[in-house]
Formats: sequence, structure tokens, C-alpha cells
Amino acid sequence: MTMNLSQQQAAWFAETFQKLVKTVGSVVLGKEDIISLAFVTMLAEGHLLLEDAPGTGKTQLAKSMAATVQGTHHRIQFTPDLLPSDVTGVMVYDQQTQKFEFHKGPIFASLVLADEINRASPKTQSALLEVMEEGRVTVDGHPYEVGSPFMVIATQNPVEQAGTYRLPEAQLDRFLMKTSIGYPAIEQTVDILAGSANRNASNRIQPVITTGAIAEMIALAGTVHVAPAVLRYIAELAEQTRENKDARLGVSVRGAMALTRAVKARAASRGRNYVLPDDVEDLIEPVWAHRIVLDPEAEFTGVTGASVIQKAVSAVSAPQEKDATAQQR
Repeated sequence: MTMNLSQQQAAWFAETFQKLVKTVGSVVLGKEDIISLAFVTMLAEGHLLLEDAPGTGKTQLAKSMAATVQGTHHRIQFTPDLLPSDVTGVMVYDQQTQKFEFHKGPIFASLVLADEINRASPKTQSALLEVMEEGRVTVDGHPYEVGSPFMVIATQNPVEQAGTYRLPEAQLDRFLMKTSIGYPAIEQTVDILAGSANRNASNRIQPVITTGAIAEMIALAGTVHVAPAVLRYIAELAEQTRENKDARLGVSVRGAMALTRAVKARAASRGRNYVLPDDVEDLIEPVWAHRIVLDPEAEFTGVTGASVIQKAVSAVSAPQEKDATAQQR
């Protein structure tokens, strides 16, 4: 039987989490909420999709996160002529040994930035499917593990759609969260401009913890207690999205499992060893909105995934705190 997270472990988790967010926040200014979401995604063993205009700090976010956890970072610029082997790696014949050897692609890193993912062909996009779900790449029948932690931060530009390939629903479902960084406030913009001479601020970041400690945090997040009442709350919310007439496809069981993993990491990041309904309501939109496929007519009238979720939250009663903490102590 799995032991629940102790209060002492939860306090250490929260303290370390805040150090990580603060360190990245020294480079990606004024975006603590987004940085927090990104680290929750990492600690829930998920991947993040950022839909943002160019120049909002996506690369800095990925490089800074990798630096704080003493991990490796690779950036892949997705283009229409990018091949699957350019992402995963390729078998190369070695003249000396007279054998084929696997040369790892840029996907083998702690944190991979898949820049403008929707510019690559569906064939290349699908090269990410296995590694994002299974944590390994299969080449010529041989599996190659990418290691832990492993996280993909993918970006897509919402402004320019010419020459792009829309991500299929199966691919979108691989991302634990979808959000956007957005432009900073005036005060933060002034600070960024004042330090504009140093374009590689992320290079100055000192590691906060090792990748081994991140793996430990991931394991601890999995032991956070989720009361039956909260699990039922998540299940009922998912069912509400499926029953909504404006949604052609609601949230699947996999989507409900993704939210459960995310809220465990969020609770631990706040120094708790149990999940509250507030954690669910905080994360439900970034975890679920991109998973909902809308009816075309409803979409034309302005219905969004977020509005379907808000309707579900209004329709389902949240459990009381005493029920959410049941069987905890």
C-alpha cells in the first residue's frame, strides 16, 4: 500500500517549488502564475502547449526551467521539411565496427522546446506521440528511454496560420496543459528593456536542485491524498462536458486522470498532502479546455472550451472541505 505524503515532506516540496518558480521568475518577469503552471506540469509528468505570439519569452521559459533542475535543454524549430528522424534520431552505419549505431536526436533532453509545432507535417508531429506518452523512442524495433524528468514545451503561433498543420485531437490530448504566457505588464516591460543588453539571462541561472531531486518530487506528488468525494467531483465534471450539447467531444477518462495528476502536484506545491476542490477549479481550464471538441455551429456563435467547462463547474456542486479531507488523518 502506498504511503501518503507526510506533512514534513509537503512542506519541503512547497519550499523547493517556490524556489524553482522564483528562480525562473528572475528571468521570465511578471509571469509567476504561468511559471507555476509549467512546474506543476513537469511534476505531474506532463507536457505543456503554449499558444503565443512570437517574442513573449517561450524559449527563455524552457531554458530557465532546464537550468534550475540541472537538466539538459534542446530546442527544435519545426518546419514543413522537418523529418521524424530529425526529432527522434537516426541509425548511422559505423565503418570501423561495421554496425549500425543509433545517434540520438534532440528529443533526448530533460526539457525540449518544440517551437512552432504546427508548422511541421502531421508525419513529423506524430513522431512526438510515442515519446510524449511512453517516455521512449522506438527505432528499428529497439526502444530507447529518454530518461526522467522529461518534458516537452510546444508552441504554436495563433496569428499566422498559412502553411501550418492543425494539431489533431490525439496529439492535443498528449499535452497535460495548454496556456499562454502573454505580454508582460508595463513595469515588467521596462525592466526587460533595461536589461536588454543581456539576451541570455537564462545562462546566469544556477541550479536549484538536481534532476534526481525532481524525480523524487514527482514520486512524492503521486502520493498526495485525493478523497473519494474529490474524485467523484472530477468524474461528474467530466461527464457534464460530455453531456453539453455544444461539445461534439467532451473530456475523456484520460483527461480526468490528467487533471487528477495535476491537482496532486498543485496541492503539494502549496504545502498540503491532500487535494481540495479549489485545486480542481484552479487547474480545470488549462488541463481540459484544449481537450473539448466543439460543435462547429456552437463555435461559430462564440462558444469556447472554457465556457463549456465553466458551465460544468456551475452545474456540479463541489464537495465540502470535510469530505475532501476524509480519511486523510
